[in-house]
Amino acid sequence: MKKYIIVGNGVAGTTAAENIRKLDQEGTITMVTNEDFSFYYRIRLNEYLSGDLKEKDLLAKKAEWYKDHKIDLRLQSSIVGGDPQKKVVVTKDNEELSYDTLLIATGSHSFIPPIKGSDTNGVFAIRSIQDCREIMAWSKKVKEVVLIGGGLLGLEAGNALLKLGLKVHVVEFFPRLLPRQLDEDGAGRLQTIMEGMGFSFRLGAKTQEITGDGQVNGVSLEGGENLNAQMVVISAGVRPNMELAQPLSLETDKGIKIDEHLRTNQPDIYCAGDVAEFKGMPYGIWPAAMEQGKIAGTNMAGGGLVYKGTTMANSLKVVGVDLASAGEIDAEGKFDAKVVTDEEVYKKIVLDNNLIIGCIMLGDKKGFNKITQMMSEKRDIKEIKDQLKTEGFDLDI
Repeated sequence: MKKYIIVGNGVAGTTAAENIRKLDQEGTITMVTNEDFSFYYRIRLNEYLSGDLKEKDLLAKKAEWYKDHKIDLRLQSSIVGGDPQKKVVVTKDNEELSYDTLLIATGSHSFIPPIKGSDTNGVFAIRSIQDCREIMAWSKKVKEVVLIGGGLLGLEAGNALLKLGLKVHVVEFFPRLLPRQLDEDGAGRLQTIMEGMGFSFRLGAKTQEITGDGQVNGVSLEGGENLNAQMVVISAGVRPNMELAQPLSLETDKGIKIDEHLRTNQPDIYCAGDVAEFKGMPYGIWPAAMEQGKIAGTNMAGGGLVYKGTTMANSLKVVGVDLASAGEIDAEGKFDAKVVTDEEVYKKIVLDNNLIIGCIMLGDKKGFNKITQMMSEKRDIKEIKDQLKTEGFDLDI
């Protein structure tokens, strides 16, 4: 009977376990996570933060699911070391667990830039359910918050805090919002919508110091401006959790390196999700983690699936506004682009000869899945190129 160990209980680890069980009903699956709450919708944390969603409604898999799939889920535990030659991992309580195949799906953590005062009480990052609990508790005694970073998670957190009645200032180093998902026109449109909701922005701005004696009382910007705040939320991207790479002698660069079968350089050790790096790319998005989890789990149980990479696509609501973007957004205007726009919608498709290489859809995501499918398939669109603009990208193809 084969022994499977999965380190991490996020979307990659859970999808892997599900796919192991499809091929192997008898093997033992042990899943270890340091969180106190089983697999939940991390992308919906902002709804929990705002009070729109109860904690129990974040759960993606209930306790019965683990029982039905014969998965030994160990909450509030962690793997701190191991020996790939002996095929064992070691828990924080010094328990040795042996494995036949091991999956590292430890995810990522919030990156905190080296800002003076970032260790002051009242400074938070948002990555986990525990982060949200702490932010919610602190927010009850404050009136103003500064959000450092205008990325997706940060803006969503800002929207949640706005709903809680706080005044929200956003400080973004880039000259526009969501620099990875939106070009200048799209970002300008989103900014106008958000200013109408009550956000205030400092773009192209750099934080010099988080001030406060014991706890936060403000943020100083380079250039001399001081913003009042009793809370700071830093949203400056994530970094892979690679603590197990060294004890398990795994090759790393930006993440733990994997091949097209999701294998690491060590026999019978696989890796998937935010911690994995494929062909120089750590993806850090939910669809990639799900796809990698499926392939890793299948292959751990004897399958032979091949990973070819994931189209970088995000489809979500930002402050209640539909937003989808994928591939090359062409912020510099180097490629041919078709744009459809009106008062409520901004849609752009980026072309390289007769291939779609990227798109932005703000205010209306209709046609997005079709477009990303054509991008993945590298479909020649020569015949429909001229129709694209007139049809608003919602073509029946």
